[in-house]
Amino acid sequence: MEENINQKRVLFIITQSEMGGVQRFLYNLIPRLDQEKYQTLVAIGSDGDGEFLKALTEKNVSRAYLSNLKRDSSPWHDIQATFEIRKLIKKFQPHILFLNSSKAGFLGSLATIFPFKLKTENYKLKTIYRIGGWTFNDPWPKWKKRLWIFLERISARWKDVIIVNNRHDFQQAQQLKIKPREKLALVHNGIDAYRDDFLPPEEARLKLFEKISRYSGKIFQVKTVIGAIANFYPAKGLADLVAVAEEFKDDQSLVFLVIGEGQEREKLETLIKAKELDKKILLLGRIPDAYRFLPAFDIFILPSLKEGFPWSVLEAMSAKIPVIATKVGAIPEIIEDEKSGLLVDPASPKQIAQKIKRVIADDRLRQELAIHGHQVILFKFSLDKMVKKIEELLG
Repeated sequence: MEENINQKRVLFIITQSEMGGVQRFLYNLIPRLDQEKYQTLVAIGSDGDGEFLKALTEKNVSRAYLSNLKRDSSPWHDIQATFEIRKLIKKFQPHILFLNSSKAGFLGSLATIFPFKLKTENYKLKTIYRIGGWTFNDPWPKWKKRLWIFLERISARWKDVIIVNNRHDFQQAQQLKIKPREKLALVHNGIDAYRDDFLPPEEARLKLFEKISRYSGKIFQVKTVIGAIANFYPAKGLADLVAVAEEFKDDQSLVFLVIGEGQEREKLETLIKAKELDKKILLLGRIPDAYRFLPAFDIFILPSLKEGFPWSVLEAMSAKIPVIATKVGAIPEIIEDEKSGLLVDPASPKQIAQKIKRVIADDRLRQELAIHGHQVILFKFSLDKMVKKIEELLG
């Protein structure tokens, strides 16, 4: 890498290579950092489908590979990953270590003090940890939640700055005494509200339907497409979306489409088949640049049980699609209920079904939600604001 004494070196570490929320944050942030001021390197763990890695390559972002950094716990791999990260820090000599997600946050900060505190020449290593949603809010057993609260609390003292992206997580950190050495910061996600690369609605819908070759031509005649974009994790509440689809089982005028992939696919497919909904709710798999297909949807649904600050909601609002989402994480900070979207309680399929019926029946409501949602993105959650706040923390 080319040496520039005027630049600050920033080492970003992330656990997985699939395009999830954390990856989207880095993908939006890094190319927009001041290139005269910062030299960046992104180190990625071995799990995932490589979509994020491919996206970084296209943006000419420097990358490194951490073969032992994995999402699931494994004492052997976790120890090896800690030393692997430590070795990379010594080689790259970053001024700032920027950790993303719970696993990378713990092991990355541990690498700075174990087996002894890392020493850097002529400068102090600053450790920043950004969490897109506390992992102890996942639908896990109590013992596992308590373990992660303990790990976050202990490792906070190895970090200088902790960044959260929603007020709920900020307040939880304060209540649970998750205290970094320097600062706990709240930085909302932001996107470019003026993006013009969405596909036209008819083209987007046709391309999605073409991916469903095993179904009859009747699907091309549906009036209403209800869509979701989500990784198939338990926290995304997609089993509740199946229950919502069941409420519309006999309605031939609408279909549910889900863009995404993940560990819950087999479970969801089994559930869909058991309820005989295989022509009502369709799992389309992962699609590169999935946000471009948002205009295919008449309504966007996010039934999550836990969230940080979901990019998919911002993108749907930016595309002027009415949103129905659960009141978790930052969603109530993004959406003003009945004005810029509709909010429901988590794990409440019947509430979601009722909201869908309202939006379908009321054209004026649908238009108002779409317009107000877009205005919220314009004035509150711009990409420029997010980048500026992160650069202030980088220093």
